[in-house]
Amino acid sequence: MIKALIIDDETYSCQALQTLLQRNCPDVEITALCTDPRHAAALIAEHKPQLVFLDIEMPHMNGFELLASLTPVGFEVIFTTSYDQYAIKAIRFSALDYLMKPVDAAELKTAVETFKQKTAPSLPSQLDILLSKITQPAKVQARIALPTSEGLQIIPVMDILYCSSSSNYTILTLKEKQKLTISRTLKEIEEMLDEHPFLRIHNSYMVNLNEIKRYIRGEGGSVVMSDGASVDVSRSRKELLLQKLNPGR
Repeated sequence: MIKALIIDDETYSCQALQTLLQRNCPDVEITALCTDPRHAAALIAEHKPQLVFLDIEMPHMNGFELLASLTPVGFEVIFTTSYDQYAIKAIRFSALDYLMKPVDAAELKTAVETFKQKTAPSLPSQLDILLSKITQPAKVQARIALPTSEGLQIIPVMDILYCSSSSNYTILTLKEKQKLTISRTLKEIEEMLDEHPFLRIHNSYMVNLNEIKRYIRGEGGSVVMSDGASVDVSRSRKELLLQKLNPGR
């Protein structure tokens, strides 16, 4: 059995999630429900859960603040949240898991299965990335955690030269001619990096604007990147790209 704990300030949400788990994930044992995050640390110390379902928006102390107060974090976390684009972006940046409220049974089962299939605990650096993203949202030299078939790769954002779509995966080309295939769509990567100098220049490509060395004219044209690669530009994105490259024109 997987020992788990639910932390959510709404009693109904706690009970609804517990019922969903009992019906759909019988190998998850909820050892405690907590509706006041100020009592969560004591409950965690008492029950020593393997998995915590953690609400983000709570009075007195939100989920991120609770995690920051725990050293070390000796359990896996699945965040539960109402739609909050910024919070979700921060969680994606750290490659941690989350569920949208109201929690869907199928998504809950998938999240629990993902937890069961993990061969190693979340890295401290994943939590570092999450908390730094929350406390320093404008930090340019951020790191990002990327899920690959071999595990997590944690890299500086600005090491990414360009990204290309491959069905439900994205291929990242990095400095030093490294390539990573990650289990995220290009749309998700675009949303995660919108605070950084990246631009979607084609349905299949997004580039680091700082790594463009040349623009070649054409119907849409193409750009030459710092590694010498040529990346196509769509007609619909051409004007926006030229504005970004030459804002005073």
